[in-house]
Amino acid sequence: MDMNDPIGDMLTRIRNAQMRGKSTVSTPASKLRGWVLDVLADEGYIRGYENTTGENGHPAIEISLKYYEGTPVIRELKRVSKPGRRVYMGVNDIPQVRQGLGVSIVSTPKGVMSDANARSNNVGGEVLCTVF
Repeated sequence: MDMNDPIGDMLTRIRNAQMRGKSTVSTPASKLRGWVLDVLADEGYIRGYENTTGENGHPAIEISLKYYEGTPVIRELKRVSKPGRRVYMGVNDIPQVRQGLGVSIVSTPKGVMSDANARSNNVGGEVLCTVF
């Protein structure tokens, strides 16, 4: 796992857990990860998450995945900005995901939020990932 990219690592864990049909998946805790999960929960892509302690005694986050009729609610989870290639966009350039059916998660000066919230707050920022 590439821990230079904690967000990418978390997204991969979610994707892998969904492929195996798991109900929960654990990831090391961090503020940024929690903020991204807040958006995923607000937008209905995960059931939620709780802070726990991992086997190693380090803080972890247990993510409750969401399925609809046995199919993962998250169909696609893509990392956009990467440590080696940061992607920043002004408020007018933030892309719509699948004509607005999906969500871009943006790290803005006003916090981590969905593309719709970024537009209504009139802020751009780093486009962390897209979810559909």
